[in-house]
Amino acid sequence: MSLDEIRALIQGDLDGVNTVVRARLKSSVALVDQVAAHIITGGGKRLRPLLVVLAGRACGKTSAAHIEAAAFIEFIHTATLLHDDVVDGSSKRRGRATANEVFGNQASVLVGDFVYSRAFQMMASLHSQPVMEIMANATNVIAEGEVLQLMNAHDPETSEQRYLDVIHRKTARLFEAGAEVAAVLSHSPPEVQAALARYGRHLGTAYQLMDDVLDYRSNPSARGIELDAVVAAIEATGGLDYAQRAAETESELALAALGVLPGSPYKEGLVSLARFAVEHTT
Repeated sequence: MSLDEIRALIQGDLDGVNTVVRARLKSSVALVDQVAAHIITGGGKRLRPLLVVLAGRACGKTSAAHIEAAAFIEFIHTATLLHDDVVDGSSKRRGRATANEVFGNQASVLVGDFVYSRAFQMMASLHSQPVMEIMANATNVIAEGEVLQLMNAHDPETSEQRYLDVIHRKTARLFEAGAEVAAVLSHSPPEVQAALARYGRHLGTAYQLMDDVLDYRSNPSARGIELDAVVAAIEATGGLDYAQRAAETESELALAALGVLPGSPYKEGLVSLARFAVEHTT
């Protein structure tokens, strides 16, 4: 099942998520609206909201709360990107100018804060203490991941475990939270909630590992900087193949976590999403 076919399973829900995203990003402050519009039209796969809605469906029940959750998960992701691009000094993302390039670092940081706070307003509106706890813990871990990545930058002594720790904190934890929140909102039993959290964690890890492999295997013009010597050294040690095998292992662990779910087209969608994580090429 391709990514488009997975989306087709829940297209109505995804349309609802897009509607909520546009509505919740509205602000009476003009600059917030301008930066938000830039973000909305920025493309991206929207994998995290896709995961939330698909997991809810696979658990047998979705509601308006799942649509809100899918949107606020995407908001948390968007806020981290706004901040990341400032910290990294990035001028391009997905082939277009970043918000900090267009509007400046100050605006990007502040609108990132707005998007974060709007996400927590939406969480609070669900009146679910478990959801608030999951998301509060997740966002705290994500913030730690940002700092760990900064500490690892330009450090040749960075270990595999430190690298994986950053992936878990910066990427996998939000996937984990999204899948778990979906199960909570579907009123699934604790064992299903735990299994969906494991699925999300392994899915997010697999996806980020492959994303990193693809970054190194992209052509120099796509990377934006010359890394030929670095890439040659990594290839010579088999590092990229090693990372790809690690991603495949994570994908298999994600698939194993789905054993608690009954058969359905939505479960098959989650299966296909785990496979997409290691098969995607862009």
